Amino acid sequence: MQYIPNILFLIALVAGIGFFTINIRKVIRNIKLGHKVDASDHTGERWGNVFRIALGQSKMVVRPISGLLHIIVYLGFIIINIEVLEIIIDGIFGTHRIFSSLGGFYGFLIGSFEILALLVFVSVTIFWLRRNALKLQRFWKPEMKGWPKNDGNIILYFEMVLMGLFLLMNATDIPFQEMNNGNIVSKYIAGWFSNTPEATLHIIERSAWWLHILGILVFLNYLYFSKHLHIMLAFPNVYFGKVVPKGKFKNLESVTNEVKMMMDPNADPFAAPAEGAAEAPAKFGASDVMDLSRIQLLNAYTCTECGRCTDECPANNTGKKLSPRKIMMDTRDRLEEIGKNIDKNGEFKPDGKQLLDDYITREELWACTTCNACVEACPVSIDPLSIIMDMRQYLVMEQSAAPTELNVAMTNIENNGAPWPYNQMDRLNWKDEN
Repeated sequence: MQYIPNILFLIALVAGIGFFTINIRKVIRNIKLGHKVDASDHTGERWGNVFRIALGQSKMVVRPISGLLHIIVYLGFIIINIEVLEIIIDGIFGTHRIFSSLGGFYGFLIGSFEILALLVFVSVTIFWLRRNALKLQRFWKPEMKGWPKNDGNIILYFEMVLMGLFLLMNATDIPFQEMNNGNIVSKYIAGWFSNTPEATLHIIERSAWWLHILGILVFLNYLYFSKHLHIMLAFPNVYFGKVVPKGKFKNLESVTNEVKMMMDPNADPFAAPAEGAAEAPAKFGASDVMDLSRIQLLNAYTCTECGRCTDECPANNTGKKLSPRKIMMDTRDRLEEIGKNIDKNGEFKPDGKQLLDDYITREELWACTTCNACVEACPVSIDPLSIIMDMRQYLVMEQSAAPTELNVAMTNIENNGAPWPYNQMDRLNWKDEN
């Protein structure tokens, strides 16, 4: 009978980690639906970005209040979970605070965890108030209705409960309180139970202990269904983030070579392509998620829906339909839909839908000014603009569906060498005007 708790703990641990592994493998499979991109360049700069942006949170503190609060929650999440190692060992082997033999160092660790737990609880409460009491505009955009809104709050509730259970577990642990080593915060909570029978305290402590570790396992598996996959994906996403100048757009090598040949009077248009020359792609641009790159799909899964991109977008701020955050959310939703299609059929069966039109409208795509404000604002190096540009490329090069204004400009460039409807011989006529 004495081993039943250990067996139950091991079953819960294996089930929690196993289910999480299954879902993460689905995420990896879905990301691999995109085409490969060579990111072997600028290795030093990429690692520098990981340490500066992902680990150092440098872009978060651009907005000091939310940035500081996020750093507290981020550090708390990482550091406090070191304590989970002790819980796992205790749960498997039936020990109790196995690392307490470390003496003063153990007290220092637990004391640090308790201070961070209190700070995380306060920070998360402020986050909740900013969302639901102050109602910051970026959390109440049209795309944040329903599940996205609820998801943000559920995560905050999770963190509040987990931090509360950690402190309650310590406060009602009689041997730990008698040690008086590391109970910096919990000793004040312990005072609330001064008249509680020892047997009752033990039940409360055991209940808090079980709920805390089970809550962590539930939280771990909830990540797959929520926007908070960025907890793990932010680091690879920043590594694979754009390292060339943000204003530089990619060129299709096959099109570039064709233009060079047109401009070369000595080129033979009927000659066979040079060995190793780039072939024209089967499809120009992107109309669905499988036309995007793996980095773009990783971007979609990494998006935490914070709304900084949309908040900075001049198109959105002037009443246009475009929201860079929605672009990423729609991409992830479509990718998840395709993933479920594969789960059901073993392979993707055409479902009559695509990212273009069914999720992202043409009005949204053409509202973008390509200013890169969204890319600059993202704290984890997500690039919504690249998806917009690839989908525009599909519209122009595959469907000839550019807006009338753009078609006129391109026709003028072709005929007159400039976007304006004036003959090249008449360009300087303005100098003769009074």
